Amino acid sequence: MKKKTSFYFLVWCLVLTGLHSSAQVSIRDSSISFAMIGGTFAYQAPGGDLADRFGNNFNVGGTFQWKTKKNWIFGIDGNFIFSDAVKESNILEKISTSQGLVIGQDGLFADIFLYERGFMFSGKAGKIFPVIGPNPNSGLVATLGVGLLEHKIRIEDKGNKAPQVSDEYKKGYDRLTNGLSLTEFLGYINFGSRRLINFMVGIECTQAFTKNRRNFNFDTMEQDTKSRLDLLFGLRAAWIIPVYKRTPKEYYYN
Repeated sequence: MKKKTSFYFLVWCLVLTGLHSSAQVSIRDSSISFAMIGGTFAYQAPGGDLADRFGNNFNVGGTFQWKTKKNWIFGIDGNFIFSDAVKESNILEKISTSQGLVIGQDGLFADIFLYERGFMFSGKAGKIFPVIGPNPNSGLVATLGVGLLEHKIRIEDKGNKAPQVSDEYKKGYDRLTNGLSLTEFLGYINFGSRRLINFMVGIECTQAFTKNRRNFNFDTMEQDTKSRLDLLFGLRAAWIIPVYKRTPKEYYYN
């Protein structure tokens, strides 16, 4: 019985020692591990085949990441892509008048608008290099992501006046496209020593190997089976909320 009691006492002492040691680690002067969540925003320019279809876009989303004590980071990102800069605007030419207008079922011209819509999901890994910044957890950051890029032309019929572009028929015109994507990011990440100013900013490049996923394009009267290379280049910024146990105040003053 005494041996069992002594064993539990020893385990308890080790636990307390571990807790005390972890409490002595501060983001101010030590590299620590913690989770982080954040919101991201990007402004991007297209390249490759994507530049033939769309202009510059905005990109908003969220991120969840885990940072290790050795400043490795792992996480997942999800972002929504949107723009009104559609270059491939002749997709409705066969159902339009010579002036480029679509006649609705009421005999009047329908108000039809084209937009870019899409999303990106990726898992990523990278490294923080603490050469600059307020503490060993901040510095230059480089990441590589692998995921999925999808985009299409959103056809919006104000008032739903044109049955030619109703929900089912839109699929024959919207150019739904997706495929594997690679994303590289290089920038700076900052974690405030008082947990107030936490952000990331840098340049981002994406290469996506995509294909049209519709069985038939109504305007070209054929299926598009060509392989595409869609590129995106832009600036991305993120506001981050780190999740870690706050070090006791008395540690800073002892």
